[in-house]
Amino acid sequence: MEYSTQRNKKKVGAGGVSRVFALLRVLGTVPEGGERVTQLAQQVGLSQPTTHRLLRSLVDEGMVEQDLRSKRYRLSLEFFALAANAGKTGNLRDLVRPSLLRLSASLGDSLFLLARSGFDAICLDRSEGPYPIRTFTGDIGGRVALGVGQGSLAILAYLPEEERETVIRYNLPRLKDFHLYDEVLLRSEVENVRSLGYAARNTGVLEGMAGLAVPILNRDGHAVAALSVATISDRLGPSRLPMVVELLKREAAAIGPRINPFDPTLRRPSHTFGA
Repeated sequence: MEYSTQRNKKKVGAGGVSRVFALLRVLGTVPEGGERVTQLAQQVGLSQPTTHRLLRSLVDEGMVEQDLRSKRYRLSLEFFALAANAGKTGNLRDLVRPSLLRLSASLGDSLFLLARSGFDAICLDRSEGPYPIRTFTGDIGGRVALGVGQGSLAILAYLPEEERETVIRYNLPRLKDFHLYDEVLLRSEVENVRSLGYAARNTGVLEGMAGLAVPILNRDGHAVAALSVATISDRLGPSRLPMVVELLKREAAAIGPRINPFDPTLRRPSHTFGA
């Protein structure tokens, strides 16, 4: 389709700023093909002439584009490029690194950052504690199927429902190779994680090891990563577990709002390692 993005120097008056942003927010929810000015005016609560005038100003500034055939409006690629530029606050690994160091120092255990990678979870970073441990992911760059281990289970539980169902159906045969779950047990574990807000099931597959993980949620409440602690079983007993949960949840809650939604790490976490 052909789009018009002609620019000039028209300015929206100070009194119109709130109207402009109201219109931009509505444009952020329209279908891919855009929306007509009449529908936009209704949704934003403005008259059609006023809405049209604001749209033309946004087109002139390159923030909105209009399909010259359908006459529908939508946000432009330049708008998204500007938003991506404003959101450059470091990648996920850099953002979470201080939390890993704080938690490792406070708990005296090994901490891990896992991120979703398709049907898997990949270890993006770790901070070593003094205890010798074994994990499903192994070192940085290791990956497991979503559902294997506490970190990937925490991510799986907080995916959007439709995506979660797709992952469960795809991964069930893979999880059976670990002798972890049948479908009923996996779905029960997912609901348990969603109820508690953390995963702490000791499967016994890694003898003497225990783990706990909390999801890192984006602005939509969906998991993009997880903070996970791995230690020896004696250190995650009933008396210590609530304190560990609270510390991990506090760090994850602080990280979530700071995640850059345009961070390429969220889409291709393995590229962090130059893969």
